[in-house]
Amino acid sequence: MSADPSVLAVGLMSGTSLDGVGAALVRLTGDRPTAELVAFRSVPYEPAFRVRLLELIDHGRTRDAALLHVELGARFADAVAGLLAQVGIRAPDLAFVASHGQTVWHEPGLATLQLGDPAVIAERIGVPVVSDFRARDVAAGGQGAPLVPIADALLFAAPDRPRVLLNIGGMANVTWVPPGGAVDRVIAFDTGPGVAVVDAVVRLVRPGLVFDADGGLALAGRADEELVYDLLGDPFFLAPPPKSTGRETFGDAFARGLVREIRARHLEAADQDCVATATALTVATIADQVRRWLPADGAEIVASGGGVRNPAIVGGLTAALAGRPLSRFDDLFFDGDAKEAVAFALLGWLTLRNRAGNVPGATGARGARVLGRVTPA
Repeated sequence: MSADPSVLAVGLMSGTSLDGVGAALVRLTGDRPTAELVAFRSVPYEPAFRVRLLELIDHGRTRDAALLHVELGARFADAVAGLLAQVGIRAPDLAFVASHGQTVWHEPGLATLQLGDPAVIAERIGVPVVSDFRARDVAAGGQGAPLVPIADALLFAAPDRPRVLLNIGGMANVTWVPPGGAVDRVIAFDTGPGVAVVDAVVRLVRPGLVFDADGGLALAGRADEELVYDLLGDPFFLAPPPKSTGRETFGDAFARGLVREIRARHLEAADQDCVATATALTVATIADQVRRWLPADGAEIVASGGGVRNPAIVGGLTAALAGRPLSRFDDLFFDGDAKEAVAFALLGWLTLRNRAGNVPGATGARGARVLGRVTPA
């Protein structure tokens, strides 16, 4: 019987001294291996970088992030366990769990961070977990978003006509899918704010409320259409795809500035006017981006996400996108609230089969990449 072949590997370590990175090239031989150090390199951190690390640790933000990472993992595991109990399926019957995690920072092209420790899910549920889907696309020069377009193409294309899949979540995004769903022809990007700015404005002007139920506040108010038009000149809206965005751009800080501007321009502005303007911004940016960057083919728009439950948004879009029929995802497929979770189950399936999960034309990555990291059972 031949001896087990040797393999070369590199071990990396950066210790609590924060001195720098140690990299060891090691030859491992045998089933119960012996290790031979082939080469070692120590790369010190420059003082300014070390100060940044120390400040992050000393201010306690890293502890908060670490604890939230674990707690979110436990919450995700609870969701899986509850779902399985609901339908009477045992955990060992699952092939895997695919977890997107909770995005806490998304800076397109630079960094993206999702919390929710997959090790906790794997330990609790006892099956492999695929997670951290966005990071590889960012490492390949992409935006890390949107990632749902491959599911839009593979699962929700129409056989004989183009279709636009619109998701109105915290941010809004669109995917134009050609007939038959050819992935290499897909056009997809974030259009800007979905309900994140609307919800933030509601919390500002009506403390105690978290969103505009049934669009009631927006429908009772008067939008500042001139301000909305001015905001369409933001560089994000003028930039061509690929592009993505998040709460770092269109979140609470943006909402505070919007409310201040409305009240500076209209001294008698009511709370409802602020919500109406935020809602009009969501409608206007979606409609503008569809007209600006998608083919003018009159393709049916199939909408999902929390914004679809807001009549002010849906009514505004129906008027603004006249000529493009607007349908609800629920009416054609299944519960639209489940769409993105289904998409990440597909992405996990692709990962475990070593198949690419990104659409480079949508994210701007240098090429197709297998996404995600696998935590064994």
